[in-house]
Amino acid sequence: MKIATFNINNVNRRLANLLHWLQSAKPDIVCLQELKATDREFPLHAIENAGYRAVWRGQKAWNGVAILSRKAAPVLIRTELPGNRDDHEARYIEAAVSGIIIACLYAPNGNPQPGPKFDYKLAWLKRMRAHAAKFVKQDLPVVLAGDYNLAPTALDIYPTRSWDKDALIQPKSRAAFAALLAQGWTDALRTLHPDERVYTFWDYKRNRWQRDAGLRLDHLLLSPQLAPRLAKGGVDRKVRGEEGASDHAPAWIVLR
Repeated sequence: MKIATFNINNVNRRLANLLHWLQSAKPDIVCLQELKATDREFPLHAIENAGYRAVWRGQKAWNGVAILSRKAAPVLIRTELPGNRDDHEARYIEAAVSGIIIACLYAPNGNPQPGPKFDYKLAWLKRMRAHAAKFVKQDLPVVLAGDYNLAPTALDIYPTRSWDKDALIQPKSRAAFAALLAQGWTDALRTLHPDERVYTFWDYKRNRWQRDAGLRLDHLLLSPQLAPRLAKGGVDRKVRGEEGASDHAPAWIVLR
């Protein structure tokens, strides 16, 4: 089973890019983030024609998450992260697919920091940990996939000081990710590539793609029950270099 996560950065604007990648990579399950489309604007017909079924939660102008499945219809579980009834941002969706729970997440960016946006980021990640802990306690087969909007270690960002004040690499952001792993989750890509600079995001500015000045912001975490099934994984870097591309590239894993 091949599972991927892809911050598409506007699903309708980059629909051709998405469909081309789906046809060539043939992932079984895909988590999409940053749809930047309302529920009605989600391009279901085109995605179904590509051989996928979908559940999604859209939002006008920004955010938005979706889960696509090629072999079995995703069974929707929830469309929001528990813990704050006043949070209406479309950042989380969860579904059961082929005996696995797939959680697709788009964590807040948190900039500028310090400030209320960074506080919201940390509070959201705390809610994520509380929800994730329930999966571990129940020993369920779960994948937490998405754009976490944080680079966990210095190995996950190109050598630079220019991001030092950015919310993506702050000690509190990294501590939140480490606390999640401490529950027993496996960072799939880092496990497979322990010493490599594996990037999933290259900002549009300052020729960062051309210079390979990237960050690893997109992660697939496996619950303890699922981790032994991890076989391989990587990043489809070439997708980032296509015309009209998202600033992210798809990250993927294969489970036995």
